[in-house]
Amino acid sequence: MPQIVAGYDLFPTGTEVDMDAIADAISGILPGGVSITECSIKPVAFGLMKVSVGFLIDDSDESVGSKIEEGLRSIANVENVECVSMTNL
Repeated sequence: MPQIVAGYDLFPTGTEVDMDAIADAISGILPGGVSITECSIKPVAFGLMKVSVGFLIDDSDESVGSKIEEGLRSIANVENVECVSMTNL
């Protein structure tokens, strides 16, 4: 089965957001066939942080990308989701 490795950055609604809560919520929104390979909190600028997360994705479902992005956007206090990398294995 084909697999994809993808990286996403999640940006919060402000500097006072609990970034650990965002990171912890990611595993609860993932569709089947998607697993987390890495997850870290990184500084952006002026006190703003982001959650960088990597996924290993089973590509048998054509709509899995949109399901991942919809799920990530549904996490409380996430203002923006950006796919920063994607490659086939």
